[in-house]
Amino acid sequence: MRIVFMGSPEFAVPSLEALVEAGNEVVAAYCQPPRPAGRGKAERKTAVHERAEQLGIEVRTPRTLRDEEEQARFRALDADIAVVAAYGLILPKAILEAPKAGCINVHASLLPRWRGAAPIQRAILAGDDVTGVTIMQMEEGLDTGPMLFKMMAKIDRKNAGQLTEELAKLGALALTRWLEVPTPPEAQREIGVTYAKKIDKAETRIDWSASAMQIERQVRAFNPTPGAWFEFNGERIKLLRAAVDRGTGRPGHVIDDRLTIDCGDGAIRPLEVQRAGRGVMTAEELLRGFPIPKGTILK
Repeated sequence: MRIVFMGSPEFAVPSLEALVEAGNEVVAAYCQPPRPAGRGKAERKTAVHERAEQLGIEVRTPRTLRDEEEQARFRALDADIAVVAAYGLILPKAILEAPKAGCINVHASLLPRWRGAAPIQRAILAGDDVTGVTIMQMEEGLDTGPMLFKMMAKIDRKNAGQLTEELAKLGALALTRWLEVPTPPEAQREIGVTYAKKIDKAETRIDWSASAMQIERQVRAFNPTPGAWFEFNGERIKLLRAAVDRGTGRPGHVIDDRLTIDCGDGAIRPLEVQRAGRGVMTAEELLRGFPIPKGTILK
C-alpha cells in the first residue's frame, strides 16, 4: 500500500515504524519544520523527521498545506491513504481528499471524549480512569470524523510522559490491526463530547487553594513538560512527582520538615522536584541545599 505519513513528535514514531515493518510503501513523511531549540537555539528536527531519514523515506516540511502548489505535490504522490499522527497542521479539504482512501488519524483518546490538541493531559487533569487511542477517518471538523478502531488503556498513576509512550505504542498496534482487517466506520455520538484545548502556561502554576488531589493530577499532567511549578524566594521550582497527604486547612503553608504543603483540601508531599538549570532531585536533596523551612507560606 502506498502511504503518506504525516506526524511530528515522538508519539508518532511507533506508527511510522509499524507501517514500514508491515511492508507498506511509505512514499513520503510530512513533518513540522525544524525549529530552534536548546540553549544554543540550533535548529532541531522533529522525532519523525529524524526517524524517517534513518528509514530512507523522503521528508517534506511545508509550513502550510493551503498553497495550491504544495497540494499538487501532495496529489502527485498518488497515495492509497494518508496516516496522520500528531502532525500539527490542519489539513485542508484538497489534502483530505487526495489519497484514494482519504486520510486517517491516530488520536490519543477514546473519542468523542477529548477531541483536540491535548487529550492526554486533559484526561489526567480530569481524573479519568481510562483513556486510549482511536483510529479515525478524517474530515474538516476538529476530530469529528467517523471512528474506525479503538483500543483502551488504564491511566492509573501515570504521568503524561509515561502515558504518551504507552499510547504511542498502542496507536501503532491499533493502526496496523485496522489496516490488516478494516472495519466499517462508526459515527461519533454527540453525547459525551469534550474538547482538549491546548495547555496554557497559566495552568502550570500551582494554586495551593486547590485540592491536593487536583494538584497531584496537575503534577502528573505536566510531567515532563511544561512542568507544574511553585515559586520560593523568586525562583521557580518544578514539582515533578508528588503524593497526597493529610492537611491542616492552611493552603500554601509548609507543615513539616519534609516540605509537605497544605492545600485547599489535604496536602501535597513533593517527591521529585527540579530547580531552574538543575537536574531532577528528591525533595530531601532539594532541602539540603535550598531550605524551605516549616512555617513558610508559599503563594
